[in-house]
Amino acid sequence: MAEQTLGVHSETGTLRQVIVCRPGLAHRRLTPSNCDALLFDDVFWVKQAQKDHDVFAGVMRAKGVDVLDVNELLADTLGIPEARAWILDNRITWNHIGVGMVSDLRTWMDELPSQMLAEFLIGGLEVGDLPFDPSGLFGNHLGPHGFVLPPLPNFLFTRDNSAWIYGGVTLNPMYWAARKPETLLMSAIYRFHPKFAGKVNVHWGDPLVDHALATLEGGDIMPVGNGAVLVGMGERSSPQAIGQLARALFANGTADRVIACQIPKTRSAMHLDTVFTFCGGNVVTTFKEVADQMVCYDLRPGKGDKHLSFSPDPRPLFDVVAEV
Repeated sequence: MAEQTLGVHSETGTLRQVIVCRPGLAHRRLTPSNCDALLFDDVFWVKQAQKDHDVFAGVMRAKGVDVLDVNELLADTLGIPEARAWILDNRITWNHIGVGMVSDLRTWMDELPSQMLAEFLIGGLEVGDLPFDPSGLFGNHLGPHGFVLPPLPNFLFTRDNSAWIYGGVTLNPMYWAARKPETLLMSAIYRFHPKFAGKVNVHWGDPLVDHALATLEGGDIMPVGNGAVLVGMGERSSPQAIGQLARALFANGTADRVIACQIPKTRSAMHLDTVFTFCGGNVVTTFKEVADQMVCYDLRPGKGDKHLSFSPDPRPLFDVVAEV
């Protein structure tokens, strides 16, 4: 059998393989007092959500889709010594854990079974989970129920932290601090897991680099075919990141046109795919009040030493997309 090539070449093509995230510990950790900081509007019934998720995954598998769960992918990855070291070297640091506690925590985590470590890295780590009394300034500051590692409940939205664009992927610098660690874990899976190692072409993004105001999330990214990519530009994906993404896609020949779609910086229009969604053929569903206000900017490869040419497109979004 020919080796599978990885990529997303359409918003509505045949789905062959997909990465999902089953609800779990991170969602059991949600409380009325912390859910806002963790970007959730409310707590939810985790057991029922798991049942719903299992039905959803089962429907896809029945259609022949290879459904990969990020919890399992991460556990597999942590079973590779080099991968475990890379993740913990970059997650258990003085900046995250504080001076005085790193060595105790790292020694314990080095020995944890892979599945349990994966659960803590996604689900969060409370003081009460530790087999030792936390030391140092950070440990004493936390109290008995504080998070040594905050949970990552937004990992449910697996399209955000990395996004496949034609034959490669972006490793996205997320807008909110509560989501940034997701990209590190996803990068480790792509780098080390046998399903992905050596097969992943990274267009742009590096979880070990501070991208400052250049933030990007996959819910804003749509490879629509014909060498074109739509990118929502709003609260989560900034002009700084979109310009760098376009330059990278043009430089490696992945795309020859990026349409930046300016959406309001509001939670109700969080991502392009929440207000404008392809259904197949020439049909979309849309939040028309937002779509009608969108301004599009046409980015193309520049000439000479200019990396990009840039021009506003005065037409409505639907006309622009119909053309590309």
